[in-house]
Formats: sequence, C-alpha cells, structure tokens
Amino acid sequence: MKISVISNALGLVLLAFGVILVTPAMLALFDREYAAILPFITASFISIGMGFLLQWHGQFSRNFDTVKKTEGLLIVTLSWCLTGGVGAIPYLFFGLTPLDALFESVSGITTTGATILTDFSLYSKYFFFWRSLTQWLGGMGIIVLFVAILPQFAVAGRQMFLAEAPGPTEEKVTPRIAHTAKALWLVYLGLTLLEIIFLYLSGMDLFDAVCNSFSTMAAGGFSPNPLSIIGYNNPTATWIITLFMFLAGSNFALQYRSIAGRSVRIIFRNEEFRLYSSIILVASFALGIILLTSGAQITDALRNGIFQIVSIITTTGFSSADFALWSIGAQVVLFSMMLVGGCAGSAGGGVKVVRILVCYKYLRREITRVIHPNAVVQIKLDRNTISSDVQSQILVFFLFYLCLMTFSALLVTLIEGNPVVGLVGTAATIGNIGPGFGEIGPLGSFGYLSAPTKSIFILNMLVGRLELIPFLAMLHPDFWHFRK
Repeated sequence: MKISVISNALGLVLLAFGVILVTPAMLALFDREYAAILPFITASFISIGMGFLLQWHGQFSRNFDTVKKTEGLLIVTLSWCLTGGVGAIPYLFFGLTPLDALFESVSGITTTGATILTDFSLYSKYFFFWRSLTQWLGGMGIIVLFVAILPQFAVAGRQMFLAEAPGPTEEKVTPRIAHTAKALWLVYLGLTLLEIIFLYLSGMDLFDAVCNSFSTMAAGGFSPNPLSIIGYNNPTATWIITLFMFLAGSNFALQYRSIAGRSVRIIFRNEEFRLYSSIILVASFALGIILLTSGAQITDALRNGIFQIVSIITTTGFSSADFALWSIGAQVVLFSMMLVGGCAGSAGGGVKVVRILVCYKYLRREITRVIHPNAVVQIKLDRNTISSDVQSQILVFFLFYLCLMTFSALLVTLIEGNPVVGLVGTAATIGNIGPGFGEIGPLGSFGYLSAPTKSIFILNMLVGRLELIPFLAMLHPDFWHFRK
C-alpha cells in the first residue's frame, strides 16, 4: 500500500467533512443562536487542519488512478473512523464526556441510532440537527458522497465505492462509478426532499420534519423528539415515515433504474425486493395478530405492527410505541427482523435480504446434490448466475458475523451481568439498528452502560456499517505492506 495515496485521500475526506461542519454553524448564525456556533466552527477548523496536514504528508499528490483494493479498504475504514472522531467534537461543547461524544457520533455516522442521551432538554436544537445530519451523510455513504462531488476521486473511486457499498455484489447504474454515485445521491436527495414536504404538510414542525426525514432516509432513527415518533401523536406522519423507511430499506440503484426506465415492473421483477416485501407483509401480519390478542385496537395494531416491522428490518430504529413493554411473542418477532436487515444497495444495515436469499438457494442446491450427486445446479439471482467467489464471500460473511456477534454478546453479558443487554445490544449495534429491549429500549438509553461496553458497541457499529469485509481483510498480515 502506498502511504501518500492513503494520506491524500484521507486529507480530501477531512477537508470536505470540515466544510460540511460549517452548515449547522451557518444555520445557528442565521437563527441567532450564537452559543451553538463555536462547537461546529471549532470542529470544522480541526477537520480542515487535519486534512491539510494529511495532504502535506502525502505531498499534495492527486494521483488516485492507481488505488489498489487494499488501499481502498483502508481508506474507507479510516475515513469512517476519522469522521466519527471529528463528528464527536461538537458534542464535547454540549457537555458530553469524550467516550459518550464518540458513541453518539459513531452511532450517527453509521446510522445506528443508539443514544446515550437521557434528558433532551439540556441540548440546543442544532445539537439534534447535527445528529440527524451525520446520519443522513452516513446513510448513502461518506465515500459515495465524495466520489460523487470530488473530481479527484472520479477515476479511483471504484475501489473505495465497492469497499463501502452495502451488499455482496457490485451495484452500477451507469458505466462510470462517479456517475453511479451521483445517480444514487440524486435519488436519495429527491426522496429526502419529498419526505420533508409530506411531513410538513402533515402538521409536523419544519425543523422536526427535516431532522426526521434525514434520519428516515438514512435508516438511522435519531429524532429530535425524546419519545421518537410516539411523541408527535400524528398517525398521518407515522404512515408517511413508514413509507419512506420502506424505500430507504430498498435498493436505491433499483429505484433509479425504475425511474430512469419509467417502469415499476423493474422493481417487482427483482427477487430480493419481492422477498423483502414478503417478509415485511408476513411479519407485520404476525405482529399485528399478537398485538390484537394483547388488547390493542385494530387501527393501533395495524399501524404499530407495520411501522415497527419496517423500522426494525430496515434498521431505522424509530418507535411508534414502546415495544420494550410488548409481550415476549411480539419481541421475538421484532428480534428476528434484527437478524434480516434491508436490501443490498440501500441505507439499511444488517445481514441484507440478498445474502439470506443466496444462502437459501445454496442450501437448496446442496440438498439437491445429496439426492442427485451428479446434478449440476447453478445458483441464480434474477436469472444471473452467482459466481463461486461471491458465494464463498457470503458464507464467510455469515460465519464471521455469527462469531463476532457471539463473542461480543458473551463479553458484554459478562461485563454488564445482563444477557438481554449482551444479546440484544450486540444485535442492535452490529446490525446498526439502535434501540433494543429493556433498559436500552426505544425510550431507554445506552448512557448507563459501562465504558468497556460502550467501547465494544462503538466497534460493533463501525464493523457492522462496513459489513465486516474490510476488517476481515485487515486480519491478514499481507494486508499491512506499506510503501512511500
């Protein structure tokens, strides 16, 4: 790996991130909330300063056309770590401890939505704007954004784009990666603006509409309301957010192709989308029945059942009800959704529906081979054959995901003495879901947890957002070969 290439790329990311940090400061200045300006200006100067130092160390080279796969993986990983760290700086000015600030920042940038906050009244509204903005930036991907807007990444963006892309296969809607990134961000931005308009028309305050839309489209779940979506007591807004969460958990590239081709059939011909929709329908029906038998009104059971299933499977983490108080059966249904996740190429986290689909087809093929040893059965997705390399990568992903989840759950259980926090907290952070059950439920907080547990969950959130592969690669000694 070439140090100058990595240094320059990281420098560009921090320079751009520093410019973004000016946004809440400018809004606070316009709103005459002067106390909220200093935290973001300070963070912006630090980010830009670090960016220039890294650029200087890399001798301001712009030769990114020879970025190797290992360099791309390291650039993406360090970009998320650095932006998570810099994004924590404003929180320090609002009184958070360094570890809590880092937890909140990483939770935002990875679109997890787990929070350490307990009293929302202590903070400025631009504190909450920054939380939602970090989620919106992380939803489509920091590197995808910079590939779209920075000409320097136009050629070399492929390796970084693929390292960050949420899914096991390459998603390109145009021949050039830079154009693909722009197309995806165009869909993402358009849906965000639509949701802001719809929420505002439903009676939600404009500031809340913006913050909730940012978090919805990012599948993040941070809300400026301490009671999440429950606090608005607005059924219309709840249905609007349900729709846009569903879209956020769907493949953005698929949505772009549908819009460009002016055909909805493109979406419904996609196997992953059909399975994604089917899981939501079946799970929503099951949860709705459980809620009805628990005494809920039919309208509440229908609305909350669909909302919470969509919220959890897309890893958004919004709450239309305190599901930590629901029956064990209802919680089991929700926990099963934590293990699924959204579609590949979406803002959602988790395992991803496409991996589950490929694994099902893999198992079905192996069963067929037991009965017919000489049979040649190919695994296909949307009539395209899945290569053996991709199959192996998916199986390795599942194995590492299971090992990491088991190790993290056991470790946290031993530290906290609470198996619910250990298991559900691990699933919620690795899957970038956010709230769990019990004390870390939708109206709870991760703030009471010990420092070691928070540190483990911070790592879980980063590993989960980058989908484990970069971290798997870093375990190999050959990865760490540097040159000037």
